[in-house]
Amino acid sequence: MKLIAASAHSTAAEGGKVLEIANTDDPRALELAGVTRIDLHFPKFTDGRAYSQAFLLRRRLGFTGEIRATGDVLIDQLVQMERTGFDVAVLRADQNIDFAQRQFDRYRGFYQGDAVTVQPVFAREGAAA
Repeated sequence: MKLIAASAHSTAAEGGKVLEIANTDDPRALELAGVTRIDLHFPKFTDGRAYSQAFLLRRRLGFTGEIRATGDVLIDQLVQMERTGFDVAVLRADQNIDFAQRQFDRYRGFYQGDAVTVQPVFAREGAAA
């Protein structure tokens, strides 16, 4: 997962169309043709609706572009964000990027499937029977 400091975040598109989606919007009702990046907003860290939106976009709608977390994004949320389909997280201004990167070193693998790795560990190729 790519991490961006709040001060370095830009809402401008880099060669494609960007959608900014409120956490109250239903991604299934959106026109995604030509969209290369979707920004999902966390108004507070305790509001997890953007996790569901990211999962819907990846697994049910097959969106392959960038999904970016914006808003009240804390270090503690990053691993779950990645597992639900986010590619990029714009950290809240008081969060340290170096500390954030260490979160991924703490959790290297998971038994259950997720938006990125669909199959659980026992069903993956090379798993012991």
